[in-house]
Amino acid sequence: MNDKSTAEAEKKSRLRWVTLGEAIALAALIVSAAGLWLSWKTNDSDKGPTTIVEKKQAVPLTLRGRASDDGRTLEISPVESNHALQSLNVIVAGSEAIDVGSDGKLNASDLENALGDKAPDGKGTQRVRVRVDARYVEAGADKSATGYYVINYRWESGGLLGGRSLRLSGMSRG
Repeated sequence: MNDKSTAEAEKKSRLRWVTLGEAIALAALIVSAAGLWLSWKTNDSDKGPTTIVEKKQAVPLTLRGRASDDGRTLEISPVESNHALQSLNVIVAGSEAIDVGSDGKLNASDLENALGDKAPDGKGTQRVRVRVDARYVEAGADKSATGYYVINYRWESGGLLGGRSLRLSGMSRG
């Protein structure tokens, strides 16, 4: 009888362990099903693959000036290639604005007229501080900027008849 009760006790013990194992497996199945349902639900609400668009930061307008045509014109252009000039005005203190336009070509005669009697005589390179008002396009948006620059110039003598003429040599931030 003793063997019979021991065998019966072992059978009940194994039965308890099987029941506990089944309970753990059932809990794992429920957790897996819940995770699967959540992932399916979030993917269902998406309309397509997620795309990350890198937004470019705005770059302030910076201009450069290069003398051309033996100093008779100054070609003003943006340093950044993604800026496109729409209009450009150069303002010398105490005079009217010189409308340069979108091509960015400033004539030496226009600057000479704007300077008038205020232009100092002298040999070598002279400088004049100007304000530049610009309207430009960046990434499809219209923008405007104002900055102060220094235009370098020199005087050339007029030859046999005398007089003088202004020759532009460059432009830099001022």
